[in-house]
Amino acid sequence: MAQGSWLIVGTVPDAHFPLYYGSYHLEDERIYFDDADLQPISVQRGTAALLAAAWLTLQALGKATPKALVCGDLGQGEGSAKVYDLLVQRLPEETFSGLTFHYLYPDVDWHNRIFMGLESLARRPLLVCDAGFMYVAKMSGYAQSYDLFTPDLGELTFLADAKAPHPFYTRGFVQAEDHDVAELAARAFEQGNAAAWLLVKGHEDCLVHQGKVLETIAEPNLPVLEAIGGTGDLLTGVVTGLLAAGWPMQRACLWGARLCRKAGELASPTPASQITDILPKIPALLTELAVAKA
Repeated sequence: MAQGSWLIVGTVPDAHFPLYYGSYHLEDERIYFDDADLQPISVQRGTAALLAAAWLTLQALGKATPKALVCGDLGQGEGSAKVYDLLVQRLPEETFSGLTFHYLYPDVDWHNRIFMGLESLARRPLLVCDAGFMYVAKMSGYAQSYDLFTPDLGELTFLADAKAPHPFYTRGFVQAEDHDVAELAARAFEQGNAAAWLLVKGHEDCLVHQGKVLETIAEPNLPVLEAIGGTGDLLTGVVTGLLAAGWPMQRACLWGARLCRKAGELASPTPASQITDILPKIPALLTELAVAKA
């Protein structure tokens, strides 16, 4: 793996939040940026939850914490364009071990400019995609050049539909049920619309490699977690942290899924629970894992 920091790229739902690139930390359920003029952002869901989970994971493992490239965007794309533009400028200047792309307005032109910048690097970093950037990675035709997508079942159905430009427009004949993950994953990969690895998030989490399901993680089984927004962002963040710590892909995905399910169980969740009730359980679980593997 190339040496360098891990970069998390996304947006926050605040039109006034400026473009920011740099370090950050988690404190009192908020993300604080290394810029005194920036207000902290609450951790509930979205990119903020992913940032928090990745930071906590790396802190618990005693590894260097990631950087963030974020801007405010309410879905119109202006903030995402600023993020894209700065990333294109930064790619030739810095070395990243990996990048995780999250909530970003799906713009094929910007995606392709970033992709070509990544392809021109002497050593290409690991590439993880979720949410909006995963959609545009599929739309661009370059999906199989990515290392990991983390879709939910609905997003997997979108990946399996060769013509759908967005999950909202997945055609009706492509149905999504838990037992269809293997078929949908195979179809998505055969059509060139899936990354080499998929971690399909849902009632059961499924790890897929090159279109084939390798393992299903179903325990602890806590249906109440489905009602808590941000659990998928949490999982992508933990896996990001494990990858940034140097874990191999298969181990990072499997243990990330298990750790998030166990953290959810330890939080004794109800439908009123928040992602901030689950996050604090992660460091102790990682410490236990490190001791068990020592």
